[in-house]
Amino acid sequence: MMKAISDFNDSELWIIKTTLQERYKQDIEMQLADSELKLDPLGSNLTWCPTVYWEVKGVSFVIFKTAPQRYRCQFFYDEQEHYGTGIEEYDNIADCVTTLLQVQADQAGQKELQDS
Repeated sequence: MMKAISDFNDSELWIIKTTLQERYKQDIEMQLADSELKLDPLGSNLTWCPTVYWEVKGVSFVIFKTAPQRYRCQFFYDEQEHYGTGIEEYDNIADCVTTLLQVQADQAGQKELQDS
């Protein structure tokens, strides 16, 4: 299978890894995968996109590479509870991972308040 979108490069993976280390104060295991995404919201075609996945304290995170220096991201607790950052696509991997972690931390804080 010919990949239309190149895999995450070493620099992109290093930025994700070091950002996770800064956030969690430990190494977080990341897994590389491929995901089928509909890149054109008006189209019906699915495109294979390189994906980085990790999980921390019951929360799963994914970053999809949709083109050179183009990224989408989300986090989820289960199949019914998915969240994005409110930004459709990023052109900077550091902004993408940092915003993803911040939005999840903010959401977790709100959830904690609601549950108490």
